[in-house]
Amino acid sequence: MVTPVRVVIALCLLAPFVAMLWVGSYAKVDPAFIGIPFFYWYQMLWVLVSTALTMVAYQLWQRDQRARKTRTGGAAQ
Repeated sequence: MVTPVRVVIALCLLAPFVAMLWVGSYAKVDPAFIGIPFFYWYQMLWVLVSTALTMVAYQLWQRDQRARKTRTGGAAQ
């Protein structure tokens, strides 16, 4: 069943893949950050962003599962 919450979860999990697979968007040297070329610090930034997005997706999934159990009276689905 597709719900808005599940779409948000999917987008949270898909965004890091799209960002990292679209190499042309970050395959450059400038702007450098504290002497680190853009190519490297952009990827490191996505490590942190991916962690945050995964945590958000997990929390939304847990809330969705609790709500489904409540709606169905605790029956497993």
